[in-house]
Amino acid sequence: MTDAVENMASASITEQVPKADFSDRVPIRSIVCRPDGGAGLSGQRVRVGGWVKTGREQLRGDVAFLELSDGSCQTNLQLMVDKSVWELSQLVHTGTCLQVEGVLKLPPETAKQKVELRVDRVLHVGPTDPAKYPLPKTKLTLEFLRDVVHLRPKTNTISAVARIRNALAFATHSFFQKHGFIYVHTPIITTSDCEGAGEMFQVTTLISEAEKMEKELIKNPPPSEAEVEAAGAFVSEKKDVLKKLKNDKASKQEITAAVAELAKAKESLSKLQERAQMKPGIPEKDGKIDYAHDFFGRQAFLTVSGQLQVETYACAVSSVYTFGPTFRAEQSHTSRHLAEFWMVEPEIAFADLKDDMNCAEAYVKYLSQWLLDNCLDDMEFMAKNFDKGCIDRLKMVASTPFERLTYTEAVDLLKKVTDKEFDNKVEWGIDLASEHERYLTEVLFKKPVIVYNYPKGIKAFYMRLNDDGETVAAMDVLVPKVGELIGGSQREERIDVIQSRIVDMGLPLEPYEWYLDLRRYGTVKHSGFGLGFERMILFATGIDNIRDVIPFPRYPGRADL
Repeated sequence: MTDAVENMASASITEQVPKADFSDRVPIRSIVCRPDGGAGLSGQRVRVGGWVKTGREQLRGDVAFLELSDGSCQTNLQLMVDKSVWELSQLVHTGTCLQVEGVLKLPPETAKQKVELRVDRVLHVGPTDPAKYPLPKTKLTLEFLRDVVHLRPKTNTISAVARIRNALAFATHSFFQKHGFIYVHTPIITTSDCEGAGEMFQVTTLISEAEKMEKELIKNPPPSEAEVEAAGAFVSEKKDVLKKLKNDKASKQEITAAVAELAKAKESLSKLQERAQMKPGIPEKDGKIDYAHDFFGRQAFLTVSGQLQVETYACAVSSVYTFGPTFRAEQSHTSRHLAEFWMVEPEIAFADLKDDMNCAEAYVKYLSQWLLDNCLDDMEFMAKNFDKGCIDRLKMVASTPFERLTYTEAVDLLKKVTDKEFDNKVEWGIDLASEHERYLTEVLFKKPVIVYNYPKGIKAFYMRLNDDGETVAAMDVLVPKVGELIGGSQREERIDVIQSRIVDMGLPLEPYEWYLDLRRYGTVKHSGFGLGFERMILFATGIDNIRDVIPFPRYPGRADL
């Protein structure tokens, strides 16, 4: 394109490429993600910032071509820098941070880019030593990236996952706000075990306090029995002195001074007695840890679910949801488990199991369509690099009614399977394994499946007991790729039934008295579910390991940063 034609094109531009909020730069997405790839912005002067993905010097070192990413999108912006502008050897290394200004130009017609930036000012260079940079241009495994978790967002894969995760979080709030739900922040520290499994991280200051006391006792040993007896004798002596002064009808001034001396002696004795009772180690009572000395005055844990607490708001303001981190101290090293993960948990008053299933299906469809509408470039990256079928899977889920069948029907179907031998034997009463769930959704029905009315023996105490006395009004949403995505139920609103369920499961009633109050005072039919947020990302992206779809994975033996 001649300069005259290019100038005519730039003169016809009426819109200005928008700058980033709170930063004097233009997001790369605003340039390259336009329908025309940015060609229509040719001639505009912009300032951009980002990190070099690849760089090369050409024409005997007279010019450098750099691929710059700022994380706003999957596509990079190509920069062209002349050696008269900056020392090119400082700019070309992968990982180098740059902020530059220049004019957008149309590249040669043979180029794959629709626009490039001809740089005429370099405003900032954050150099990188290529000999030490841990992320070379070669393809890196996700396993390797877990060892440099602080740098892995710089890679195409993890930055794409971050944008997809962000989109799903935004869509979650959008869905529930659209349907009149109130967002409630439930506590991370709790005294209730929602699942009843006991695999909880304990929150305590007893250990640190015991260590502090041990250091204190080494530095200042407790008083001996003789020292305590001497202090006691000194108190007796001061009492005798005061008694004599009173009998002798001494002056008020003398008696006041004696009273002060006695008080001081008593205070010294009390401190000595207290220190004499100090012992190293964690305090005990009746052979057990005495949690009365702990920070909260009782045992406390990191939550495994915000469900029980969010029910308190559902029973007052009707439709609510919580979305936050949950924790499980399970010694599992599988690709499906984390010690810290995020859960989306809505709770709906005046809703039965059917209402619960309707909400869960609508929510998953909404998330799937949201990614198709708002993250297609990142989803295309995932399809190219991880799972060719991920986009088709989202389209199918977004547009297909979910199959619904009872647990009993599901077991009967699985028992009849002849083309596959399951590792876990199928029989009524088992908790369906991932292989069973995926067979139902991937092979038998080839679409999402909701299984409901599970045996009471494999479900939590709070799920409503059905009239048959053998099953509860529970449901799981199963999807291709991951199996169970959502678990939910109609909650047991009858106080006598839920009390019996708690006792039958060997749980103490006392920690749940507040929960039982919801049934005592204005009990209401209500239902809810939990969606494992990382599992939704696995389902969407096709990535195999859950450790690669959370920004900072925590699992046995690892809690980096």
